[in-house]
Amino acid sequence: MLALPYIFEFWALEHQLAPEGDWRAWVIMGGRGAGKTRAGAEWVRAQVEGSRPLDEGRCKRLALLGETIDQVREVMIFGESGIMACSPPDRRPEWQATRKRLVWPNGAIAQAFSAHDPEGLRGPQFDGAWVDELAKWKKARETWDMLQFGLRLGNDPRVCVTTTPRNVGVLKDILAAPSTVVTSAPTEANAAYLAEGFLEEVRARYAGTRLGRQELDGVLVDAAEDALWTPAMLEAGRVEVTPDMDRIVVAVDPPVTGHAGSDECGIVVVGAVTRGPVQDWRAYVLADASVRAASPASWARAAIRAMEQWGAERLVAEVNQGGDLVEQVIRQVDPLVPFRSVHASRGKVARAEPVAALYEQGRVHHLRGLGPLEDQMCAMTARGYEGKGSPDRVDALVWALTELIVEPGAKWRRPSVRAV
Repeated sequence: MLALPYIFEFWALEHQLAPEGDWRAWVIMGGRGAGKTRAGAEWVRAQVEGSRPLDEGRCKRLALLGETIDQVREVMIFGESGIMACSPPDRRPEWQATRKRLVWPNGAIAQAFSAHDPEGLRGPQFDGAWVDELAKWKKARETWDMLQFGLRLGNDPRVCVTTTPRNVGVLKDILAAPSTVVTSAPTEANAAYLAEGFLEEVRARYAGTRLGRQELDGVLVDAAEDALWTPAMLEAGRVEVTPDMDRIVVAVDPPVTGHAGSDECGIVVVGAVTRGPVQDWRAYVLADASVRAASPASWARAAIRAMEQWGAERLVAEVNQGGDLVEQVIRQVDPLVPFRSVHASRGKVARAEPVAALYEQGRVHHLRGLGPLEDQMCAMTARGYEGKGSPDRVDALVWALTELIVEPGAKWRRPSVRAV
């Protein structure tokens, strides 16, 4: 019974256990407080400990990398979920402060390094490493590269990376490597070990925002190079409440086919305040009701429900792919729905650029809860869409804002021609 608190497999959450198989890097991505540090510390234990306190383990020489030496010491080694707190008394290592290293009773050694000093990794060699919060390191690329050259001991040197995700190139490259495995979890996964009221407070503040998706859900919020929209741009336009709308529309980008394997049907609800001069017009993205529809009738019903929920005055749908069939499907659900068909005569980027300009001018605002739509927006570049699949949600957004702001604004500015 005395050993039970130290048998991590008994207590661990699923995302805290190392995956089976042949991998080089294990990345644990999670929200704040999701148990990443404990997972990293227990992984180190599993590498260095043998069956008995003096038996050798899988690894004999490890590297412990944090942003600073202080963070390695205070979080990874002596923190509440660090190596010392996780180790049973008969296997607890000794911290040799002058040499910045841990030494286990069986002779295994883990040396501490700072990401501020990548050159400090030049020379030492290892058979394993624990890397903590890599995504926030200022010299992440240089430090990671130097570590790879040092992982040259043993038959199968491996790295455990524990980090809250951030949109940095080195992390994206590690995740894309075929030798990388990933486990992830939101902050809620570790709720039993968090302060009472913490989750309620942070969810109230950040739920539905891109910061919340990153820091609480543990999701890598991506933005492509030269993206038409950026996370900072979208966060700058975030609002909690909206004014009374002059117009609300639901825009639909139907899938080419209508079955379970089809692309998503983009369905986006947008309202606008169009009183006063055109430069004062504002738009508010209210909801993303997109669905992966098993049939055309199912996405049509979802679009009609969104109209009813938000009191929209019109349904706008692209008909390039389905032609008259798109309207027919919608009319089968509601014969009297106010409907406008739109045709894409230009490419996606050309249609999106005037809408992106509205965001740059600060004239479009987002409510919370639009994460999947915003992810697609940040993958739309001047070269095209660089995300996975099709940008159905972005297409629907572009049609809605074109209907509400872009086209009416152009007509408003256009000078009248008087007959002579």
